[in-house]
Formats: sequence, structure tokens, C-alpha cells
Amino acid sequence: MVSPARVRRGRAADGRAIGVPSAQRTLIWLNEASNRIGTSLDLQQTAQEFADFMVPRFADGCAVDLLDSVLRGEEGERAATVAPALRAMAVSAVEEMSQLEPDPVGEITQYGTSMALEVVLGRRPRMVTRIRPDEYHLVSSNPSAAEKMRRAGVHSYLAVPLLARGVLLGVADFVRGPDSPPFTRTDMALAVQIASRAAVFVDNARLYGRERQHVVALQRALLPRSVPRTVRLDVSTCYTPAADPSGVGGDWFDVVPLPGGRTALIVGDVMSHGLPAAATMGRLRAVARTLMQLDIAPDRVLARLDLAARDLEEDQVATFLCAIHDPVDRSYTLARAGHIPPLMVAEDGTVRYLDVPVGAPVGAGVIPYDAVRVPAPPGSRLVLFTDGLIKSRGGDIEAEMGRLLDITAGMAADGLDAERLAAASDPARQRFDETAVVVARSLRTDPDGEWDVAQWPLPQDGRAASRARQLAREQLDHWRLSDVADVTELVVSELVGNALRYGHGPGHLRMVRRHRLLVEVSDHGPDLPQIQHSTVSDEGGRGLQLVNTLCRRWGSCRISGGKVVWAEQDIVGSELSLDQPLGAG
Repeated sequence: MVSPARVRRGRAADGRAIGVPSAQRTLIWLNEASNRIGTSLDLQQTAQEFADFMVPRFADGCAVDLLDSVLRGEEGERAATVAPALRAMAVSAVEEMSQLEPDPVGEITQYGTSMALEVVLGRRPRMVTRIRPDEYHLVSSNPSAAEKMRRAGVHSYLAVPLLARGVLLGVADFVRGPDSPPFTRTDMALAVQIASRAAVFVDNARLYGRERQHVVALQRALLPRSVPRTVRLDVSTCYTPAADPSGVGGDWFDVVPLPGGRTALIVGDVMSHGLPAAATMGRLRAVARTLMQLDIAPDRVLARLDLAARDLEEDQVATFLCAIHDPVDRSYTLARAGHIPPLMVAEDGTVRYLDVPVGAPVGAGVIPYDAVRVPAPPGSRLVLFTDGLIKSRGGDIEAEMGRLLDITAGMAADGLDAERLAAASDPARQRFDETAVVVARSLRTDPDGEWDVAQWPLPQDGRAASRARQLAREQLDHWRLSDVADVTELVVSELVGNALRYGHGPGHLRMVRRHRLLVEVSDHGPDLPQIQHSTVSDEGGRGLQLVNTLCRRWGSCRISGGKVVWAEQDIVGSELSLDQPLGAG
């Protein structure tokens, strides 16, 4: 379709005879503009589509500038009294006009004495039908640009505001060269109509972009700000929002330190997008963290999380994958709810998907879940991710999983972390859906020497308390922490005594040292201990009160086959030897 503005003496610019009435041609052209402009909700692409549509059918050159505030998602100007900042967003020109000097795309526009300033302040179009030699400075931003326009034979200029819903969003200016007729008032009216339609698309892109920014900001605020230090585990994480605003909201990851030096690695994906999904994600993450502190068996955590998800008013479901790392036996205990299985990368670079029993997504009301234990030898890596890492429009999920397997295998020898894997899976950075990635590398020893952990089995009879005190003192002497030995022995005696009395016998004693000292005693009983309010005449019930007084904090949580009770005390001022090897265990 040829613009009616380029019609001369009843013939189009390409010489074809025009037999359709001018008004009908205008309507057809405006309809085509609505189909060609605003095909996406990206501000820069929308501006470029507008410029490309106008060249060469309406003008020989076009530049589109948008208010800098609009690019930040803010509303445009309703009544500008001072010149607002404009930023060049799109340029299009025929080959003969390629030597012109518009403001570089992405840079702040230089007004100079150009008519664009009058258009912005007056919100009305301006036109110079015939540019006189002394008027080029009025239609350009600087003397150099004015000279290049004169040499290129630019003889006519038109600038129109981009107005949508009564708000100024930017300005578009057009030029014509030697082979084109001057602009007329009919041309100006047509440009104003098309510019107003383009402005609506720009405003839609602004509103959608602002919503995306809000969702991404909320999403990032609800995710962990930093990765905590973990025992014998090096963890890297990455969250990448989708390029498409409709794909943002709902994916999350978490790294939760647990008692006894254990670590919970979590990824989840709410099955929707936008602000509601991000809000649901925040709620589920908070519930999951709380449940992890009470029960470090991932299958039971998923069952409880399913009950909590069903109580949310949003009535949404989410996939979930949880892995508990134990630094003593160097293993992961994994459970998943409708989620893609994780990858295990061996030290020699071999990559495979782990066979973790799949359950229904949390919130669907289908429980129970099954857990599986997987060894994590030193040098191996566990990769947890959401489906955005492999999802593509129209792509086969099995093929995409195979492609990720190849990408991971290729990166295994050259250093594999979450950010590099996310970038390698989408080199064009046009991710269809957001993704969260967690990569955990099992370490032989703590590289900074700040962690140490030891564990021993305890006898099931009355000798358990004395054996636990002996082991604790020997390990503290080895760690050069004799200053806290008396308190630690007393705490260990109380914990083992409770295990013998109420927990069907103790299981193991575990000690973890960093900037604090943690002791843990496991038993086979199901009931979690609570501090009792003992009277003066009571003979017992004061053990946990004593532990609560002597230690910085204490707690308990369930494990497979029983529970653990732990207590943590400060060791500030003690003689720490961070270069000592791992204790016996």
C-alpha cells in the first residue's frame, strides 16, 4: 500500500496509477499502521516499528524520541513548562539520507534551537514546507547536523508530538529529500493521526513494562539477598526474569542452613505469572523455610507444604524440589512435587538426571511424597532449576532436557555455576519464561577452614552420657576450645539424658564448629521436647531450662526415624584454630 502523501498527479511514487479515492486510501493506510506498529510490548521495538513504517512511504527520514520518564515507566508530561529530558529511541532513513546525524539511539536528545523543543512545550505539530538556507539550525540539534542536512538536500521538515490519553510521551520528526515533494498540511494531519495511534501503543508498552518492573522488583525482594555459608558445600544461585513481561512471577529458590551443618536447597515454581504469582511465591517460600526448621525430612515438608498451599486464598498450585545435604555422610535426600528432576554432575564430568520419585504439585491435595537418598562425593555438583531454563515456544520438553544435558556436560570441566548455566542455556537472552537455578558443589574440606564437623554413634544404655561427655571434651581439646568444655559437657549430658528418658535411646552425637559451637543429639522418639515450668518441689523438668540459660539458642526437628535436639553457644574469645583437620567421626 502506498501512502496518499506520496501521490503526485494521480500516480503513486512507484509510477502506478491510483484509482482509489484519497479518503479510502488514507483509511486503508491507517489500518495497516495499526497492524504494523505495536506488535510487541517493548518500548524501543514499538518506536522502531513506527519509524520503519513511515520510511520511505511517508518520509525519507524519521527519528522518534521518547521522554526519559516514560522509559522509567512513569507517566508522560501533561503540561510541560520546562523542556523534559528526551531520549532517542528509533531512527530510520532511506539510503540517500544515511549520512544524516540524528541523536544516537539510547542517548539523551540535544534540543539546541530545533523545532522539536517547540513541539514538546506546545504539544502541537510544527512544519517547514521549504527550508531556507538560514533555517537548517531550526530543524537540527547542532551545526554539524544542520550542515549534513543541507548537503543531503533535505528541503522539508515536519515534527509531531506523541500524545496518548492527553499525555505527552515523546516527539517524532520527519524529513524529505530531493526526490520527494514538500510536506503539506494534509501530510501533517495524516502524520498526527498515525502518531496518535503509535502513542497509544507506546503507552501500552510503558504500562506493561512498568508492571513487569514491579513484578520483577517484588520477585527479587522476596528471594534471598545472599547465599549463606554452608558446610562442605559451595552454592551458587541465579534468578533470571523472562524477556516477555507475561513470563515474570512465580519462580523462586532458597538456601536454608539447618541444624547440624545440614543445608536445604530449594527451587519452586508457582503455576501462573504476574503479581499474584509473585505474592503466592513469597508466602510459600516463608512457609517452606519455617517447615524446614521443624522437620528436615523433605517428603514430610512437601506434605505439610501441600496443606498450607491449599489454605491460600489464591487457590494456586506450585511445583517444588527440595534437597537436604548432610555434610557428615556426604549425601542428598531429595523429594519433588511435580518438578523437573535435578542434574547430578560427577567429578569426571558425567551428567545425568536423578531418578527422584515425582509427586503431585503442592496445593493439588495429592499426598504423600517419597524421598530418595543420593551420595554426593567430593567434586560432584547438584543442579536444581525451574522449567524456564529449558522451556521454549513450541519446543519438545524431552529434546530441551537433552539439550540442557549437553550444555551442562560441556561446562562441567570448565567451571559450572548457576549464572553461567543460565546464560549458556539462552545465549540470545530472549528467555521465554523466568528461571531460578541453584548449583551446589560438594567440597572435600572447607576452603576457608571456618567449618569443622564430627559425628559419633552413642551406646543405647546408661553409658551414653559418659561416652558423649568424653567425646565432646576430646574434640574440644582438638579444636582448642577447652574454655567452653565445662558448659558443653553439661549441655551434652542433659541432651543425652532426655534421649534416654523420652526418646527410646540416643542415636548419635554431632558437633559443628564455626564462629559458634553446635552440639546435636539424635534419638528415636517422635515427640519434640518443650521447656517445662517446674515447681520448687519437682525433682526433674529443669534440664532444658538449664540448656536454654547456658546456650545462645536451642531447638529440635524431626528426621527420618526420630528427631534431633541441638544447642548452640558462642565461642567468641576462645582460641580458634582454623587450620586443624577434621575431627574423628
